[in-house]
Amino acid sequence: MGKIDLENVPVKTGSSYPAPFAAQMGGRGTMRLGDAGGLTQFGANLVILPPGAQSSLRHYHTVEDEFVMVVAGTVTLIQDAGPIEMTAGEFAAFPAGDTDGHHFVNRSDSEARFLVVGTRSGREEAFYSDIDMRAVMDGDAITFTRKDGSPLPPQDTESET
Repeated sequence: MGKIDLENVPVKTGSSYPAPFAAQMGGRGTMRLGDAGGLTQFGANLVILPPGAQSSLRHYHTVEDEFVMVVAGTVTLIQDAGPIEMTAGEFAAFPAGDTDGHHFVNRSDSEARFLVVGTRSGREEAFYSDIDMRAVMDGDAITFTRKDGSPLPPQDTESET
């Protein structure tokens, strides 16, 4: 494959989270670079965060490792110990099974970008540190439940008029 032309990689917006959590990912964009390059053993995504946006809900993975490199701007890494500011050229690693949930928030006035590289497993679980939610990923299917596996309560998804 070789060089990936960023001009030909679409920016994916939106979220697979159920309501009302999906709305919290407003503004975030993701470029699936690993997919664009035909990679199958690990994922590589460029995450684009405008000011005020966040990467995800705070979470951890049971099976997959994650590695992050900030490539532009400033983001704030949120973990159990509190916020840590990260700038271009800095790195973070999140080993599978480490229950210290993480996510990134752009608290600056400029766009920030970071590269996420992670394992691709056939089946994976993620737990969300600040809410009672679990995600089970099985191939392309994602199922969201409470942490104990019971169904999430129904959400009011009617739009305001």
